Amino acid sequence: MVSLKQRQSGFTIVELLIVIVIIGILATLVIVTFSGVQQRARDAERKTDVNAVAGQLEAFYASKGYYPPEVDLESATFREANEIRIDTKAFADPSTAGTQDFTSGVAGGTNTAKVYYYQALNEDDSACTTANAQCVKYTVSANLEGKDPVSTYSRSSN
Repeated sequence: MVSLKQRQSGFTIVELLIVIVIIGILATLVIVTFSGVQQRARDAERKTDVNAVAGQLEAFYASKGYYPPEVDLESATFREANEIRIDTKAFADPSTAGTQDFTSGVAGGTNTAKVYYYQALNEDDSACTTANAQCVKYTVSANLEGKDPVSTYSRSSN
């Protein structure tokens, strides 16, 4: 005799909901952690870029006796003529799609600007705008994505 009531196996709706909630929590944790890792990696790349630019500026100073003004450093022609080996990718913020994001002048603003800054300075810390022996200091900075909205990383000459 065949029983009218067959035993059915499967998951109840409550069991399925519990599994879905657990997967959702795990996915959220992974996404948040991954986002933080990417942010730290971009900040590390910004610091590396600033250090690379500072190293090339020191090499330029050793051969010429002054630091280049902002307008010259931004010029690929000037950099090539003076053997300043700064890849244009060093001027591109890691969070943008390889576009140059380099600004002359004093660093500041919010981290949403995500730009690099270079400023050549005279002995009295005023802006040095012409190529001459008066450009004796510099500051290279990058805005970071850290929790502080105006956090920057800077390298300066002594």
